Amino acid sequence: MAGEPQADCLFCKIAEGHVPATIVRETDTTVAFRDINPQAPTHVLVIPKAHYRDAAALATAEPTLAADVLREAKAVADEDKLESYRIVFNTGAGAGQTVWHAHAHILGGRGMQWPPG
Repeated sequence: MAGEPQADCLFCKIAEGHVPATIVRETDTTVAFRDINPQAPTHVLVIPKAHYRDAAALATAEPTLAADVLREAKAVADEDKLESYRIVFNTGAGAGQTVWHAHAHILGGRGMQWPPG
């Protein structure tokens, strides 16, 4: 069920503390941790503790929780003293989503090209 932890979800396991991660921030509703395959000097994932398949499902079901994720993205950028940064939500396999739990990538610390990918 949407919002409920999924036993087979890596990010649910990280949120519950069952899988180790380098946690940089945690709130009542979110967890932020360093990506294990960083694509920039700062590459942090911010996830809601509640399970939603992707950013679209999260925004539709829990817009306040989606806002929490974005607020934490800014807090991560502030803590890493990033003057500019990118927030990426991959939604669907064709966009590069590989973990089916909504998450934002915060990327910074180097120049970003446009268009991405």
